[in-house]
Amino acid sequence: ENFDDYMKAIGVGFATRQVGNRTKPNLIVSVDADVVCMKSQSTFKTSEVKFKLDEPFDEITADDRKTKTVMTLENGKLIQKQTWDGKETSIEREITDGKLIAKCIMGDVVAVRTYVKEA
Repeated sequence: ENFDDYMKAIGVGFATRQVGNRTKPNLIVSVDADVVCMKSQSTFKTSEVKFKLDEPFDEITADDRKTKTVMTLENGKLIQKQTWDGKETSIEREITDGKLIAKCIMGDVVAVRTYVKEA
């Protein structure tokens, strides 16, 4: 919901937005000791990020932005803050009613993506 406006706000080009709006990725989250891995798989693209909570790291996003990113856990939400070129966006992920709700925020633009666990 509102994902196209969010992608516009972070600077994603038209062609990539068209693909992004149609893509329904699988999100796989795993934890090994203190390292978290989030892998997003789709027919269009697979991207993976590995991180430790509260430690900044360099990320190349699915839309090819090079960001400085930090992941934190706050009140049961996994908060991802990305900064690049003087801009900042955040993605808040939480489990609600058995679904993963990802709220993408860029300034006053808010998009919500809902992931449903496969059977």
